[in-house]
Order: sequence, then C-alpha cells, then structure tokens
Amino acid sequence: MSVVAIRSALVHEQHALEELQRRASLANAGDRDAILAHPDAIEVPLGQIVSANVFVLESDGALAGFAALSTRPDGDAELAALFVDPHLQRRGFGRGLVDHCAQIALTRGSTALHVIGNPHAQKFYLSCGFVCLGTTETRFGPGLLMRKRLLP
Repeated sequence: MSVVAIRSALVHEQHALEELQRRASLANAGDRDAILAHPDAIEVPLGQIVSANVFVLESDGALAGFAALSTRPDGDAELAALFVDPHLQRRGFGRGLVDHCAQIALTRGSTALHVIGNPHAQKFYLSCGFVCLGTTETRFGPGLLMRKRLLP
C-alpha cells in the first residue's frame, strides 16, 4: 500500500514540477504536438509556488503529480494546472489533487472551482463533479469551460 501525501510545493521543486508537466504533456497524444511547437508553455510560475498555490502529491515520498490554483476576478478559484506523472496515472492521484484543491478553494471563500479542460480530459473532469458550461478558444485550440460547485 502506497503512502500518499499532498502538501504545498517548495521553491526548489520548480524545475522538477516543470519536468513532470513536460512528461505528462508529451505522454498525451492530444497535447504532444502543441507542446513540441510551444515548449514555453511548460511553466510553473515561481510566484504561484511562493504564494502557496501549488500542491504536490507524493507517493511513497516521490513526486507523483501536482496541481495549481489561481483566483478568478469573480472570487472563485481556477484549477490552473493538474499533472500526474504518466507512469502513475489512473491511480486516483488526479482526483485526489482535484479534491484537495476544491477543499483549499472552499476554505479561501470560493463557491466554485473552475477549469478550462482539454476536450480529451472531459470524462475525467465530469467524474470529479465538474459540469461543462461551454467552450473557449485557447492558445492550443478549443477548451472546455467547466465548473464544480463547492459545498461547505
């Protein structure tokens, strides 16, 4: 049985988080070409880490995934990043990170958690309790506007 923990990211982990983001993005056929064409898209802003808005999931002490939150102009929270190491996907780590971020957002006063999701991740987000509100154009093509209501 794995020991899983979620904690705030540390400044010195920025590069490791970006490498995890790169691996996860390149492992997804739907993202690979866009990431290869725009390698600058791989970024975990230091300010997000310093402001305690990046959360690391460890499995048996090793970095397995991370998520990031940001605050929207309407006061709700945005799931700004969600990545799980490709060889550790489909083990509930992504859902664990979503649940953790939802709880953090709730304690910060948000009534909903929003995400602009990749169309290939729609089933995952729906299974986490998000509903699709529509679509938006992103740097890499269409994205799904999704929201998860937060209940105290």
